[in-house]
Amino acid sequence: MAMLTGGQLVAKMLKKENVKHVFTLSGLHIAPIYVGCVEEGIQIVDTRHEQAAAHAADAYARLTRGIGVAIVTAGPGVTDALTGVANAYFANSPMILIGGAAHIANQTRGSLQEMPQIELFKTITKWSDRVPRPDLIPSYFAKAFRTALTGRPGPVFLELAFDVLCDFADEDTLAPIVNYRTTARIAPDPKQIEKAVALLSRAERPAMICGGSVYWDNATEELKAFCDKTGIPVFLNGSGRGCLPAEHPSFFQHTRKDALTGADVVMVVGTPFDFRLNYGGEPTFSADSKIIQIDIDPTEIGRNRAVEVGMISDVGLALSQLTAALPKADRSAQLGKLREAEKKKVANIAKWFNDDKPIHHYRLAKEINDVANASGDPMFICDGGNYVAMAAKVLEVKKAGRWLDPGALGCLGVGAPFALAAKSLYPDRTIWVIQGDGSFGFNGFDFETAIRFKLPMVIVVGNDAAWGQIRVPQIQLFGADKSPATLLAPPRYDEIVKAMGGWGELVTEPSQIRGALE
Repeated sequence: MAMLTGGQLVAKMLKKENVKHVFTLSGLHIAPIYVGCVEEGIQIVDTRHEQAAAHAADAYARLTRGIGVAIVTAGPGVTDALTGVANAYFANSPMILIGGAAHIANQTRGSLQEMPQIELFKTITKWSDRVPRPDLIPSYFAKAFRTALTGRPGPVFLELAFDVLCDFADEDTLAPIVNYRTTARIAPDPKQIEKAVALLSRAERPAMICGGSVYWDNATEELKAFCDKTGIPVFLNGSGRGCLPAEHPSFFQHTRKDALTGADVVMVVGTPFDFRLNYGGEPTFSADSKIIQIDIDPTEIGRNRAVEVGMISDVGLALSQLTAALPKADRSAQLGKLREAEKKKVANIAKWFNDDKPIHHYRLAKEINDVANASGDPMFICDGGNYVAMAAKVLEVKKAGRWLDPGALGCLGVGAPFALAAKSLYPDRTIWVIQGDGSFGFNGFDFETAIRFKLPMVIVVGNDAAWGQIRVPQIQLFGADKSPATLLAPPRYDEIVKAMGGWGELVTEPSQIRGALE
């Protein structure tokens, strides 16, 4: 007879999902889980803020295409993590937040840090619930894993009271938890394949925009094969960045508006018609374009934009079937025209690669790109507004899974937490955190966590002493005298990290950038 605490059962279930790291900020409500994690060999990375723990779990899920886990104490621990869970929800990231709670017998009596937690998460998770008994932990966690990873991925919240984690269950009497979720993929409707093939076969100027589902469905090879055969120009956004090699003749980075507005047929693959695509309208898309949309989530098909073909499918299976059904196409004329336009856009950006002061974002991004890609296999973690938006136009992402940004929620403060997860998973990769000074202020103290856990990374802070992405349009709309709350002091962030035990350097001259980065 093997008697295990609830905390030990939690850890055993996490190990079943191959979770090797959990992110947390300590609290007595959740201490029994730590015991189980230590026994199971799961590393506990303790952050300086619960929001950072949730962000780190989000990044861990994205990078593994599996479960990321944050463990936080009751009340303020749970509410501090709320933003991180919301960010994961809008980024379709299958993280699980485990929240502590008071003894069940004392709930509603005014226990320490007691509050209604389940309801907080119902609109920003795929499932939010409490586990009532320790013997039910395995089945609840099996459902949590299944829910988080099935269909469009997303977060789950589970509340576990302190006595549920401390009490024992007889492992020998528990039903075996095996084969509790499937890895089956959703194949496209053959009729939708036929309709897509008919449209693409007649298309003269097709174009393609691919998003995060290409990455989540691990469909990089299928995308390359599709482009090799069809020659359709491709643009990538979000976590789709890097899913097609930068040197591929179909890959373009700067001419998205040119290609999409001039296209007769547009394939929208694994990315929603949200604000990033102007809700499917102008100026990103022409009203005359025929749309083929591929998405795992049926509720996204046709949202904000009518589509001629709506394909509910795993991206890899859809692209494979389309590749097999379509004839080989020669689109050299279309690609050549776009390539010339691309060169002009790059040349316009390159005009800012100069020694003028103040240092331009593009100049800094160019130096980061050159140094980072010379170092082997870099990963870029971007956290900010204007600064990151400009850097994204210059940085070359060579492989899938080498770019992390907040996602659709646009949440600042992910830099340090995302980097903690990335470096924990991939100690041999160079991690580059690129952020603004405003972003640093959210979770900058978790660079101390990186130092404490010996997780080396390079942090580049663009310091304009302002909330730049807000200040510029605010002044344009209302004038400088009516644009408060957009300025910051110019602290020495390099000195802050040096005080934590890291290394720092202030760069004020363009000529200093390369040496500092190296």
